[in-house]
Amino acid sequence: MKIIFVLAFAMVLSVMNSTMFNVALPALRADFDLSSSQVSWVVTSYIIIYAIGSVTYGKLADRYKLKNLLTFGLCLFAVGSVLGFISSSFWMVIVGRILQSAGASVIPASSMVIPIRYVSAEKRGRALGITSSGMALGTAVGPIVAGLITSFADWRYLFAISLLSLVTIPFFRKYLDKDQTHPSRIDLVGGVLLAGTVTLLLLAITYTSGLLSLLTIIVLAVFILYIRRAKQPFLDPAIFRNGAYTMTMIIACLVLIFNLCVPYLIPQLLSSVNGLTSFTTGLVMFPGALIAAIFGIIGGRIADSKGNSFLLGIAFSLQLLTYVLISLFTGGSYLIIMLLLVIGNTGLTFAQVGLANTVSRTLSGPQVGVGMGMYMMLSFISGAIGTTILGLILDQAHIGWSPSVLLGSGQPSVFSLIFLVFAIWILIIFAGCFRFLQRGERQS
Repeated sequence: MKIIFVLAFAMVLSVMNSTMFNVALPALRADFDLSSSQVSWVVTSYIIIYAIGSVTYGKLADRYKLKNLLTFGLCLFAVGSVLGFISSSFWMVIVGRILQSAGASVIPASSMVIPIRYVSAEKRGRALGITSSGMALGTAVGPIVAGLITSFADWRYLFAISLLSLVTIPFFRKYLDKDQTHPSRIDLVGGVLLAGTVTLLLLAITYTSGLLSLLTIIVLAVFILYIRRAKQPFLDPAIFRNGAYTMTMIIACLVLIFNLCVPYLIPQLLSSVNGLTSFTTGLVMFPGALIAAIFGIIGGRIADSKGNSFLLGIAFSLQLLTYVLISLFTGGSYLIIMLLLVIGNTGLTFAQVGLANTVSRTLSGPQVGVGMGMYMMLSFISGAIGTTILGLILDQAHIGWSPSVLLGSGQPSVFSLIFLVFAIWILIIFAGCFRFLQRGERQS
């Protein structure tokens, strides 16, 4: 289990790197005299490469040793960090972020593969709980660290923090010494088509472009036709003939959409409704993420002892309770939101652990790497779609009533109505899919 704690530390740095730069965007915009659309590429470029890299490294893990992939990825992560730290122009920042993302995406892929290969099924829930805790902790610490650094030093020092990931390389090389690979040809054409599909999809989501959406459909169709005919395709379509895997992946996308949507909504709620600053918002969100990180380990143990469906039942219940109460108390004290985030973030972490463990039990042999990589990529894409839709709603919504009015908040709030929809969403998934998860667990 030592390797799992090393992996969790690397996960903290990887996730921090994806969240810290949101805070630094105003400073970057001022330094380089950029427009909002131009500076957004600091985040957009990282997101695109991170999503593609998650499944790419998962595929490569079937052929190459994990310790070599992690060494390569973390060194590339460091190279991008150095380039960003010494950057004197905006193009150097973007190249640095792309290199960072291309390297850092080895971590989420490995966080799914290592527990399957190195931890027995009876203890796998605990291992996934530890890595999920690393993800939650990175999400919590990132904005606070970025707020402190940008308040007292240059934003370039955000790049320097990522160099800490280099200390994990000797441990990965020491503990990942029993890795088994499956020699196979790497399908470059299939990989390029998949990367093109994901890139176009995320760009279409980011810019809500009809043309990019059409191009996404066309490239996706070409990719599907190609992998159906290729002898050793980058993504074997046979994996989707595994009914348990496919159905669990659909459920995961529907549930894990909240992993990005809730952190996206809460800062805007606290800013526009409660009038908090960015740094104060980070402090309000920190306890929930920190406690969720601690409870992630407990959630893994619950999955091992009571089963994944039991843990997911708790996760759904905690999320349902949180969304209903936030919907009612929008406009009230921010301390109430801080308390509810403890419950909600714990539910999100439990869902991540339970679903990852459930998906892992549907895979075997050479399907493990790419299958878990697809799990990470699709859960991320579903979250990106969700946040884009929420952005459009927040920009255009005009409502006359919301649940918060029932408790006398004074005026209707679109945030209150959105969280009510979240509660209905999770209730429908719980009612419609929970029996399938229970049945699938008994069969596995």
